[in-house]
Amino acid sequence: MKRCPWCESSQQYIDYHDREWGLPVFDDRTLFEFLILETAQAGLSWSTILKRRENYRKAYENYDIEKIASFDKNKREKLLNNEDIIRYKLKIDASINNAKQFLKVQSEHGTFANYLWSFTNYKPVVNEWKDMSEVPAEGQLSKTITADLKKKGFKFVGSVTIYAYLQAVGVINDHLTDCFRYKEILNSYQDIFDGQNNI
Repeated sequence: MKRCPWCESSQQYIDYHDREWGLPVFDDRTLFEFLILETAQAGLSWSTILKRRENYRKAYENYDIEKIASFDKNKREKLLNNEDIIRYKLKIDASINNAKQFLKVQSEHGTFANYLWSFTNYKPVVNEWKDMSEVPAEGQLSKTITADLKKKGFKFVGSVTIYAYLQAVGVINDHLTDCFRYKEILNSYQDIFDGQNNI
């Protein structure tokens, strides 16, 4: 079974690639989870974050956005002293700040999913890469969304981080064309998008 080469170094990578990466996400809690994880990943390997994924879920109250937005000084200190996650002050501060901004986007757009998918007219961007060397680290879409997120007050959301985020949540399908998930995800679009009331 042919897969994207980047996932072949561990079973955890393979499972993530086969079950999640590139599949369109519309659930706001899941979208927020990936925003936390992708900002935590900046400058590190994705495997470093995947190994700590369950730890992040526990530390961040199962991604209850309202709870995270209201984290006080004591909760922040607990995160900074939590050896089971990445204890980087700017990333942790950004996570709490971004929860607050996420709630604002929800109030303005109904859901964060509506906001995010509006940048592509509620359709996934399907690329046709044949080799990993073709896959970019960022693009015009990630630059546009990054600029808007920063304007809204989000932190630690550079264009490279947001491109990885868009790949993860399926706004961009960057599976290689000979990867078995490429066609699987393409074939799933009708059912997925038919199930979205706003899309």
